[in-house]
Amino acid sequence: MPLAFSMRRLALLLGLLLLPVHPLLARQLRPLTFSDVMRFKTIHDPVLSDDGAWVAFTAAPDRGDGEAVVRSTRTGTRYVVPRGSGPVISHDGAYVAMRLTPPFEDLEKAEGKEKPMPGLALLHTATGTITTVDSVAAFAFSKDGAWLAYRRAAPKDTTKAGNRQKDPPGTLTLHHPADGVTIDVAGVRAFAFDEAGRYVAYAVAADSTRDGLYLRDLRAPGAPETTVAARPHGHYAAPTWNKADGALAFIAAVEADAGTPDSASVWIWDGAARPVATTAPDGWTIPAKNTLRWSKDGARLFFGFRPAAPPAAPSDSAAFDPYDVDALLAGRTVDVWHGRDARINPHQKKVWKQEHERTYEAVYHRDSGRVVPLADRDVPGQGPVDNARALLGRAEAPYYRERTWDGFYFDAYVIGLDDGRKTKIAERLSSTVSLSPGGRFVAYYRTPHWYLYDVARGTTRNVTEALAVPFAREDHDYPNDAPGYGVGGWVEDDAAVLLYDRYDVWQVPTEGGAPLCLTAGEGRAHERTFRLVHTDPERDAFAKGERVLLSAYHNRRKNDGFYRAVIGKPGAERLLEEDKKFTFLAKARDADVYLYTREDYDEFPDLWVSDPDFSHAKKLTDYDAQRAPFAWGTSELVEWRSDDGIPLQGVVIKPGTYEPGKRYPVLVYFYRFMSDRLHAFNAPVVNHRPNLPLYASDGYVVFLPDIRFEVGRPGFSATKALVPGVQKLIDMGLADPDAIGLHGHSWGGYQTAFVVTQTNIFRAAVAGAPVSNMTSAYSGIRWGSGLARQFQYEKSQSRLGASLWEARDRYLDNSPVFFADRVHTPILLIHGDADGAVPWYQSIEYYLALRRLGKDVIFLQYEGEDHHPARYANKLDWAMKMKQYFDHYLKGTSGPEWIEQGVPYAGE
Repeated sequence: MPLAFSMRRLALLLGLLLLPVHPLLARQLRPLTFSDVMRFKTIHDPVLSDDGAWVAFTAAPDRGDGEAVVRSTRTGTRYVVPRGSGPVISHDGAYVAMRLTPPFEDLEKAEGKEKPMPGLALLHTATGTITTVDSVAAFAFSKDGAWLAYRRAAPKDTTKAGNRQKDPPGTLTLHHPADGVTIDVAGVRAFAFDEAGRYVAYAVAADSTRDGLYLRDLRAPGAPETTVAARPHGHYAAPTWNKADGALAFIAAVEADAGTPDSASVWIWDGAARPVATTAPDGWTIPAKNTLRWSKDGARLFFGFRPAAPPAAPSDSAAFDPYDVDALLAGRTVDVWHGRDARINPHQKKVWKQEHERTYEAVYHRDSGRVVPLADRDVPGQGPVDNARALLGRAEAPYYRERTWDGFYFDAYVIGLDDGRKTKIAERLSSTVSLSPGGRFVAYYRTPHWYLYDVARGTTRNVTEALAVPFAREDHDYPNDAPGYGVGGWVEDDAAVLLYDRYDVWQVPTEGGAPLCLTAGEGRAHERTFRLVHTDPERDAFAKGERVLLSAYHNRRKNDGFYRAVIGKPGAERLLEEDKKFTFLAKARDADVYLYTREDYDEFPDLWVSDPDFSHAKKLTDYDAQRAPFAWGTSELVEWRSDDGIPLQGVVIKPGTYEPGKRYPVLVYFYRFMSDRLHAFNAPVVNHRPNLPLYASDGYVVFLPDIRFEVGRPGFSATKALVPGVQKLIDMGLADPDAIGLHGHSWGGYQTAFVVTQTNIFRAAVAGAPVSNMTSAYSGIRWGSGLARQFQYEKSQSRLGASLWEARDRYLDNSPVFFADRVHTPILLIHGDADGAVPWYQSIEYYLALRRLGKDVIFLQYEGEDHHPARYANKLDWAMKMKQYFDHYLKGTSGPEWIEQGVPYAGE
């Protein structure tokens, strides 16, 4: 063949390849349906084996049966366990245990009844053999991976009175997978393996003759049982092993006639069992429901005291008297809301159980045998503790009353472990407090600086005032003090604390000296935010000269990457950076293998593994293939200025069938900052939010704009950001100006309800759980937490910055209900009538105002639903009706009956 002819053919071929894809070919990709959304699988609970050779995870659809997947990182081996979830890999990687979820159909049919219990599946990674067990309440591998323990729950009606609880004792099975040996122990309430994998301890609560704590030596022939402590009607709990020397701590008590344990004691077994804490200070007790924790060096055991409950009132067996006033009043149901209450009554109720069961830290010192109470009601502890010096205390009670309208404050204390002495180090804090691993220093933030408290000297110094960069949050737009960016960690021997500004990491010496910018100012210079990645969660400090992993996020381009820095040396070395979003998941405990995800709007966050240099990355999963049939669309960044001239960014998602020059209906979805979702994969799920790929694949442009707020004018701020952003899309030729819809939920729902009183640019709007009247919402209750709503308006999200009486006009001016007469946009209100965050009467007020004014309004009330719908039927109905509403108004489809005529009440 002549060379000239072959070159012409090559040029023709290249030209054909470079031609745009014909719209007819693009249209072969179809829209997502809600059925597709329900079937789409996402990854959950990924774990990496200690040697980095295996990854296991759950792959589950939004509705239906999921599966567990076990994948070799070195070969192509892949196993799937139907209905498996929450996998755990043994230390040697030989086995993977997981929960075996009952069939989805059985769970659905059991609604309103007692649901079937999950089972257990055990996968042998060398052969793929799967063993299953029914009705397993808990399971764990021994630390060396040689044994698997699982506890099968006994039927609740066969347990003794004291064990009629949510998770009653059951049969513990010790299984040695290598040779199939199994040992069954009846009536076990709790179990724990020691760090070496030699012993398993278990608390038995089968009957009064065998109640006790026992252990088995798993390395001795037959794994013989040893009695640690036992007595009739004994109550034993919380077996906790000391990693340093193998000592075992546990709780012991005696059960009363009702089957409930009396005041308990703390015991230790280290070859012989002995009580180490049997009494409590006056007015206190050691509760049987307790948490035990050893210090890493094994020198101290922490447990909790609890205030003693008042004695029960004696029962009254007097003769019936119909005129006995006291007896009559005993049946009253009245709550007293007093103006001097530290906590308002609903909040008291919400926290009562938590406060009633709260324990306050105490420590047992093994060297001296002393028990030292540490925390109390005035100064609760803020653990955990792994140093020999101090515990942090956090006193919130002085500010309970102010919490109603001002926010959350506390006084910070240092509590000496040796004597329990409490030293107040700072008052009225609202942000991070961090104790150094050695207990010598406390770092805390008070706007706008970081301070370092020296525990031994009792001195405090400002460690950031001499630095020329701000440490207060720079984009803070709330009417309260700007918070800091947080503590990144500590350097070993308490030599330095690592602090964040908006972009960089600073290494601040604790004994004085100039701070070092660990990232050499490269973050601020290039608008890139660096953060330390803690690859070993068991370590509490970085070593001097250690190479550390950094995550990186570019604030303008919205992409991620990984960098490397060296403790004590300025500079950041780029390892991996792309126009993608990366999320670090784990490092193998015993190998240099990293597990992470890579994603984009149009790329599923599949699992990847790599070496620490990210030079030999390997993709392990391909759930992105699920997108292949769908016109998913693509995302890009757009920029504009608000009506006040503030630079703003947002994300535009173009339809999968996008044709240049064609205008499309637009769905605007927003809350506050949304542009950081440029490279985020939007997993198809059914909930209260619009599913972005579902709309994009059906011919919508989706717009995710940023909002910058002005204190005192939140509603107007939203309008001044949104309207020019939408106009930008119109000017770009993307948006059909007659087919633009607006949706927001909660805070976004409020903004949606307000914005349509200020502009007619939107053809339709959907407001989920909106506040419509700030004057009535101000003194409402967040029933989910029991807190008053006043603090939200004065200091937090609603951003009015003053009380109703100090700034009455702000409350009126920013309330949509007072301007409902200006609404010309059809609006759909959606609210659950058990909403614990935004009272659903806020939607009622707006609905009634709009209805009275003859506006185009529909209100969907979901019975028994909270701030976000929980029942799947309601979630699906909510999502489908939202889509039908936008399709009707933005695409001109015929409206279903609920839009055109409503749905009259038809009885129960």
